[in-house]
Amino acid sequence: MPPIVLSLDLARPNTPPKVSATRADDLANRLADAITSGAIPPGTRLDEQVLASRFAVSRTPVREALHQLAAAGLIERRPYRGAVVTTVSPQQVSEMFVAMGEIEAVCARLSALMMTAPERRELRAFHAGMAALVRAGDPVAFAESNVLFHERIYAGAHNALLTETARALRRRLMPYRRAQFRALGRLPRSHEEHFAVTLAIERGEAEEAARLMRAHLGLVGEAYARLGKAPADALPPTEFLAALL
Repeated sequence: MPPIVLSLDLARPNTPPKVSATRADDLANRLADAITSGAIPPGTRLDEQVLASRFAVSRTPVREALHQLAAAGLIERRPYRGAVVTTVSPQQVSEMFVAMGEIEAVCARLSALMMTAPERRELRAFHAGMAALVRAGDPVAFAESNVLFHERIYAGAHNALLTETARALRRRLMPYRRAQFRALGRLPRSHEEHFAVTLAIERGEAEEAARLMRAHLGLVGEAYARLGKAPADALPPTEFLAALL
């Protein structure tokens, strides 16, 4: 079978182009969302030139975006074929969420012990600010703020090696953590789970903070798994054209 070369339009209507420094991240997020939703199926070849032309960018941000997707395990580089969308099994995703849950549970436990009073207040204030995103029903903005919320907990652990480990695993899981916010009702539930973790950290309840964070990541994984089992027409449509060579 001849390779499939993707020619797609994932541009968001009425959205101004990102500045050069964020084009690669933006493109990586759009492609990751399309892959995790099933709009771009496994085996699809992602051609650098086609993507660069479609998004009116140079090949440099395209290469960086593909590098990010490869780091997340969503694509692989194959001889003579370039970047090809991979098949990630539910078991592999589940194992990653279990690992992430354990790492973040340690971060939450240490944050409950090590966070300074100003850091605790900042965590509470940041969480409160995310309520507006829940009310607006904005999964993209909530996903971006979600990263910063968890970053505060990593930093609050005051352990550089642990923070580095958590960030590395988060990068691997980022497409799946972003995708789970497409699940119906997930934003308010995630916000409630964050509040429980925040409260435990504020109170210095180390083991409770760890338990709640572990449970939170477990629910994130379950939300993504349910999304993957949803009917295709229940997923946000991503318009693209597939062309055979």
